This record gives sequence, structure tokens and C-alpha cells, in this order.
Amino acid sequence: MLLLLPATTPFTPGLGEIPPDATSLLALSLYALAASTLVGLLLLLARFLGQRSRSIAKGEPYESGVAPSGEARLREPVPFYLVAIFFIVFDVELVFIVSWAVAWDLLGWAGYLQIVFFIVMLFAGLVYLWKTGGLDWGPKRQRPQRGGEA
Repeated sequence: MLLLLPATTPFTPGLGEIPPDATSLLALSLYALAASTLVGLLLLLARFLGQRSRSIAKGEPYESGVAPSGEARLREPVPFYLVAIFFIVFDVELVFIVSWAVAWDLLGWAGYLQIVFFIVMLFAGLVYLWKTGGLDWGPKRQRPQRGGEA
């Protein structure tokens, strides 16, 4: 999906587009400078004016006003985390595929081959996860022992 242009090609705006003038770029840079300065100033004021104290109560975890009970660490991995990670991976994949689909007519065969390669690599990763047991969420199955043990 990468469109490569020769290094000597100058920027040429499309029809009806004009490049930003110096006044617009100056206004943008002043806005960025003002925003960065304000954030830095507020962080410094909070650092020097804020009250700092340590206590046992501050070090304890806060669970919506309920006193914490039990262990925070779970003994077994929770399948929810696997589902969340798979969702993120396939969500990002969907963004790339949809962006390719929007510009498929402009990308031509090169774009088609790139998206096919992308999908094949994702499918290979999914097969690898499947074969290594990354998709097994239930209890582990016992494999039969080899040899003559009974």
C-alpha cells in the first residue's frame, strides 16, 4: 500500500488545492508552541505547588471505594485477555484492508499483490497460533503416553 514516487518529483497539489502559505504555517507553529508551553507550565505548577505526602492508605489499591479482598494475581490465565488481544489484532487488520478497499482502483495490481501478501501473512500467523495451542482456552487434554506403560 506504499506509493513510491521518484525522488525528483516535486509536490504538485491536485486540482483546486493550493499549498499552505507562510502565514498559515506560522499560525500553526505558534499554536503548537502555545499549546506545548501551556502544558509544560501546568505540569511545572502542579509539581511545585502540589502537596506531596505518603501514607499506608495511599499505597493501597483503590477498588471503587470497596476494601480490597483476596489476591490480585490469578492462578490461571483468563481467556478474556486472549480474546481482547485477538480483537485488537484483527481490528487493526480490518483497518488496513478497508483502507485498501477504498483505494483499490488507484493502487492497481501492485496494491492487490500487497494486500494478498498481507492477508496470507495474517493467515499464516493464525495457523501458527492454532498449531501451537494459542487458541485452546479450555482445560488441557491429556495425550496418551507412548510406550508400554499401562
